[in-house]
Amino acid sequence: MRLLSLTALSAMMFPALLGSTHIELGSSKRVEQVAQASDATPLIDEQDLRCLALNVYHEARSEPESGQIAVARVTLNRVDSKAFPGSVCAVVKQGGVKRNRCQFSWWCDGRSDQPTDARAWRRAMEIARRVLNEAVPDPTRGALYYHANYTKPSWSRAYHRTTRIGRHLFYRPTKI
Repeated sequence: MRLLSLTALSAMMFPALLGSTHIELGSSKRVEQVAQASDATPLIDEQDLRCLALNVYHEARSEPESGQIAVARVTLNRVDSKAFPGSVCAVVKQGGVKRNRCQFSWWCDGRSDQPTDARAWRRAMEIARRVLNEAVPDPTRGALYYHANYTKPSWSRAYHRTTRIGRHLFYRPTKI
């Protein structure tokens, strides 16, 4: 079990008391460092945590943990890529809400994005925390794209397939 400083614990449980809407999660180069805890651990934006967890929840909640981690890693791989927006929420919401224009179908399907399965939501939040904290390696080998194995999108022929995890096939550009 991890030991947390009193400041870190307070930041996680009562972010408003510290004048911030951030929670401590660990280091990540893509993390906006708005404030520093007394033990100098960077803080991660709570909105990005929620956006990543929503993406995991809606894209992969029926997948094994490895598949959920893979979806989260693709999201962060996009954040790190110059070809995509520079924040988790911007990547998740890219393309707007017009149907078939967004990057992740749940975002523009017209249905509520509010999680309804409490257990799956808790799991998605935990996976998002671990991935943002870089506590798990990237099982996709740098993938920026994926699709379910029961579909065959035309764009997939233009990329190199890196792996299959659960029901998803993962891809990256052929020239990196």
